[in-house]
Amino acid sequence: MTEPDGPAPAAGNQPQAPAPAAPTQPEAPTFAASSQTETQPLAHPSQPEPPTLAAGDFTGVRGKLETTLFEIKRVIVGQERMLERVLVALLSGGHVLIEGVPGLAKTLTVKTLAEVLGGTFRRIQFTPDLVPSDLVGTRVYRAGDGFDTELGPVFCNFLLADEINRAPAKVQSALLEVMQEHQVTIGGETHRVPEPFLVLATQNPIESEGTYPLPEAQVDRFMMKVLVDYPGFTDELTVVQRSLGDKPPLHPVVNIEELAAMQQTAAGVYVDPHVATYAVSLTLATRLPDEHGLADLTQYVAYGASPRGSISLVHAARALALIRGRSYALPQDVRDLAKDVLRHRLVLSYEALAEGVSADTVLDAVLAAVPLPQIDLGQEAA
Repeated sequence: MTEPDGPAPAAGNQPQAPAPAAPTQPEAPTFAASSQTETQPLAHPSQPEPPTLAAGDFTGVRGKLETTLFEIKRVIVGQERMLERVLVALLSGGHVLIEGVPGLAKTLTVKTLAEVLGGTFRRIQFTPDLVPSDLVGTRVYRAGDGFDTELGPVFCNFLLADEINRAPAKVQSALLEVMQEHQVTIGGETHRVPEPFLVLATQNPIESEGTYPLPEAQVDRFMMKVLVDYPGFTDELTVVQRSLGDKPPLHPVVNIEELAAMQQTAAGVYVDPHVATYAVSLTLATRLPDEHGLADLTQYVAYGASPRGSISLVHAARALALIRGRSYALPQDVRDLAKDVLRHRLVLSYEALAEGVSADTVLDAVLAAVPLPQIDLGQEAA
């Protein structure tokens, strides 16, 4: 109130009438300009939507993937393998279980991915006192209106199940239906979750107190189980140096419509019959190791990978081929993803636990025993 009165006499003593008009005229344009800048960003996203990515545009999808990785790496240092596997799951519509010791940016990676991509994001911290209704929702009685359905946090595009093994099995099993069918049944009514829907779960492997191992049926719903290791010296030094400054602002580079087009493009990647045969052979070798010259592994494997493993191998190979700039999948894509797709689907025997034989040890023997098929790339290109 005092500042507007001060400049008025300084502008001129005679015209006191224009003095109040002078501040109001600059203010009017400023408010008008600000209103335009607020409405224009809302109009801009609606304009590029029609000419965005189209299904089958391999060049455009490749460019979007590179932009997405560049934006994520502004925050995440290293962990290229984990980022690649998360993008594979994103393109193929699968779920990922990330396992690693604390402090390896598992949660930060998922949150950063959700910021770079469009859509809704929810984070659930799993604790021992959770109940299934805390995830999927429940029926609530409202006076005068009767029962109403209160939807839970699973109704989003990207769900982060942080430290999923800290909740009991009944809570973990509440995700079975929504992960497989993309729907939730509450009080006899079925509710669809928004598409795309992706569950990214993390767990800590070094703690056994206060944790609950995931049941086999729950683990099998995840397309991949990615193991995260410690960063190298250069990457860790970069992490420390970045922690001294402010976190860089992230900008969404892909919206939901573009993500759907990217998934359709990944579904259009060609899969040769030899690639599918190789994927099935790897899965069968985990169930019937003696038929593939691996009789010494029979005592270590109680149950092999389910047919869902073969399906996930082929779908993940298509997405990996797209990320690597190809419109066709190779047997090498299946081989590179075999451990991530199959390690959590093996149920090891007590002999394996007693002798320290891990699932990766079994898969190394399987990959060495099943020959990699050769494909004529010239014929595939034609």
